Amino acid sequence: MSEALEIERHRAAIARAEISRPVRLAIEWAVLNPDKTFFDYGCGYGGDVQRVANLGYNSAGWDPYYYPNEPITAADVVNLGYVLNVIEDQEERRQSLIQAWELTRNVLIVAAQVLINASSKAQLAYSDGIVTSRNTFQKYYEQAELKKYIDEVLNVDAVPVALGVYFVFRDEAEKESFKAIRFFSRTATPRVRIPTKRFEDYQEQLAPLMAFFTKRGRLPVKGELANEQELLSEFGNFRRAFAVVLQATDEAEWDAIAYRRSLDIQVYLALTHFDQRPRFSQLAPEMRHDIKAFFGSYEEACEVADQKLFSLGRPGVVQTACDKSKVGKHTRGALYVHVSALVALDPLLRIYEGCASRTIGRVDGATLIKYYIDQPQISYLFYPDFDTDPHPALKASITIDLKTLYVTHRDYSNRANPPVLHRKETFVTSNYPLYEQFAKLTQQEQQFGLLKQKSEIGTREGWQKCLAAHGVEIKGHEVYLIEEQSE
Repeated sequence: MSEALEIERHRAAIARAEISRPVRLAIEWAVLNPDKTFFDYGCGYGGDVQRVANLGYNSAGWDPYYYPNEPITAADVVNLGYVLNVIEDQEERRQSLIQAWELTRNVLIVAAQVLINASSKAQLAYSDGIVTSRNTFQKYYEQAELKKYIDEVLNVDAVPVALGVYFVFRDEAEKESFKAIRFFSRTATPRVRIPTKRFEDYQEQLAPLMAFFTKRGRLPVKGELANEQELLSEFGNFRRAFAVVLQATDEAEWDAIAYRRSLDIQVYLALTHFDQRPRFSQLAPEMRHDIKAFFGSYEEACEVADQKLFSLGRPGVVQTACDKSKVGKHTRGALYVHVSALVALDPLLRIYEGCASRTIGRVDGATLIKYYIDQPQISYLFYPDFDTDPHPALKASITIDLKTLYVTHRDYSNRANPPVLHRKETFVTSNYPLYEQFAKLTQQEQQFGLLKQKSEIGTREGWQKCLAAHGVEIKGHEVYLIEEQSE
């Protein structure tokens, strides 16, 4: 284009009613917490600055149009949210990223628009993006393209958190801890079954030790437990203290926690193969202790993890793992699993899903994960009403081709006849809070013969016709005859 356009960047600012997604994710992952200072570089209307301050955090921001006179200050966590994609000048865009990084003490949040879902009728190609009908500029990135851009400009390894959202860490150990914790199983502390006198006498002092083992699957080493001196002076060492815990609880439950934890580490280490695998010294101290406890050495841990990863390349391995899975709903071409059940899957399937999520982060708001049996693909399916609607409709899907890492997004929210779910208990594990309610509904629907026509009830219209034909309706998660309702 020979003539430069007068782009009105400030018109791209969005007035939000709540904290933006990138900042919310930083809070949810505890990257941003009350002990950290926050600065929003290019804050637009200042909504995030105000809402983070309302949480009691130290919060400030600057914007070249709306808040040009606010001081630009360094902070622990800096947000560069949807700024890169509205700057049409490529050198200025690059400098904005560099300046935001220079202000960052701990973590830089970078978010930009990815994927174009809207029609491009009123859009004009300009520079490396488009000019919208509002005379704003938009540069749409592919997910992998955005990471490559951040990494090359800043000479870093940006961590994908969600679609279009990356965290950039100053500290290597903190980065690896964050990457690892996303693969950790959440477990409950085994309950006390036989409250021995000795356990009851020391229950309060033993509680931190039990909590530590629940979290890490091993006993602490020196310096890891707050009440260490108190326990050691009483019991001599942690093993003797834990022996008292084992007398009052089921040892098999503690063994299961340790086993799950070792699997979590294998999943994490397998996926570090795709990046520059960190040196042992670059890991956080607690992770180094974990690896020594479970594997003996870092080399052994990496070898075990790599064997699992490389096995996924062999024909039929993924299909066999899907077929054998006791978790999830099996269909002819896929295995469907609720996101909460991911940690209960075979480590091979967890690593396989990790090959997708390492590209786009944990998919924010996804309900189900679809493992394709006949092609190297993973889909994330969005059913926001999964818990409340007995037969929720599909709102959107994100599919990742594991060969090309190409991301495809489909929106079902405006479809008159979207797909709907049945047999919800099959997607979750038996300890899911609503499992019994889901299972009871399926049992009732089977008794009424509602689930026989599988090909016809898979859409909202087909399901409604089925209910009408059987003279029933569903309220909550209960089936009622319409005749009974009218009496």
